Amino acid sequence: MNLDRRFILAAGAAVVVVGAVGWYGLRDQPLSTTQVPGLSQANAQDRDLATLDQPPELGERVLGEADAPVTIIEYASATCPHCANFHNDTFPALKEEFIDTGVVRFVFREFPFDDLALAGFMLARCAPEERYFPIIDVLFEEQQSWTQDPRGELLKIARMAGFTEESFNQCLENEEIAEGILEIRTTGAEQYGVDSTPTFFVNGKVVQGNQSIESFREAIAEAEAEG
Repeated sequence: MNLDRRFILAAGAAVVVVGAVGWYGLRDQPLSTTQVPGLSQANAQDRDLATLDQPPELGERVLGEADAPVTIIEYASATCPHCANFHNDTFPALKEEFIDTGVVRFVFREFPFDDLALAGFMLARCAPEERYFPIIDVLFEEQQSWTQDPRGELLKIARMAGFTEESFNQCLENEEIAEGILEIRTTGAEQYGVDSTPTFFVNGKVVQGNQSIESFREAIAEAEAEG
C-alpha cells in the first residue's frame, strides 16, 4: 500500500471510532499523506545500519538476539493488506528459520497510514511489552474484521490482552503514545525515505513489499556474507 493512496473509511465506522476514542478529538484532521513533509519526494534507499538502528523515544519493539548478525527493520501499517499478508504468510517461516535461531534480530516500527492503524498500534503499545507482538499478530490476522467494526473488535482484542473497557479507553486517549508513534512514522519518512509498506531494511539494505521467504533467505545470506 503506497502513501499516495488515501485510505477511505466507511462513514459509519468513522462515526463509531470518533465518538468512542478520545485521541481522534485531539486532532484537527485525520492522518493524511500531506502531514508528513517531503513524502512525495521520498524514496527508501539503502542506509547505514548504525544510523538506521537508532531507537525512537517511545522505545523499540524487538524479537531475537541482540547480537544476531543480521538486523531486519520493518515499517508497517496495521491497516495495510500487504503487511497483513506478510505477517500471516511469510513471517512465521522467517521467525522459525532465522529469528528463533539467533540469525536475525527483528525490529518492528509502526508506520500508520490512518487513524485506525494508529489506534491499533496504540493498543499494542499500551499493553505490557511481552504482549506487544501477540497483539500485532492478532491485528494482522483479524484485519478485515476490526477495520470494519473498529470499536467493537478492537475492544475484543484488548480484552484478550487483559484490558478492561476503562483501560482500553484510557489507552486510546493517551496523547504521549500517539505522538510517539507518529514520531516513528515521521522519522521513517523524512530520514529514511519510507513511502510504502511494508518496507524492510536488511542490515540497512532496502527490501520493499510483501516478499516471499525465498527472497528473505537470499537477502539474509547476502547480509551474512558481507559481514
